[in-house]
Amino acid sequence: MDNTLVHLLEDSLLKVWSERDDQQRMEMMKRIYAADIVFYETDNGPAIKGHEEIDSLIKKLQSQWPPEFVFTLTKPAVINHGVSCVTWTLGVAHAAPAATGMDIAIIENGVIKELYLYLDSPAN
Repeated sequence: MDNTLVHLLEDSLLKVWSERDDQQRMEMMKRIYAADIVFYETDNGPAIKGHEEIDSLIKKLQSQWPPEFVFTLTKPAVINHGVSCVTWTLGVAHAAPAATGMDIAIIENGVIKELYLYLDSPAN
């Protein structure tokens, strides 16, 4: 198993979705994501395509999060035949998370080609 591929999805959360500097985030996106990446945020929502559209979504979401919000992996990513999975929390470190979920990535040619978000339902 190629350790570089295992860490792609982890880097997606920790070095792309968590990065608040626009230039650094875009540089990481170009290393981690295919130029024609497709991100599926919800089953009934539109596909979000390419670096620019994903970057716009990240900026919008980050503007709604307090600056101390961070992604934390609940366990290391795993990969099986080019499909990677990681579970995560989002919120203030060492506090109850504001959100939890899982990301699934399809990896082709050493980069993430498709990214799927599975957001857990909030606790009642």
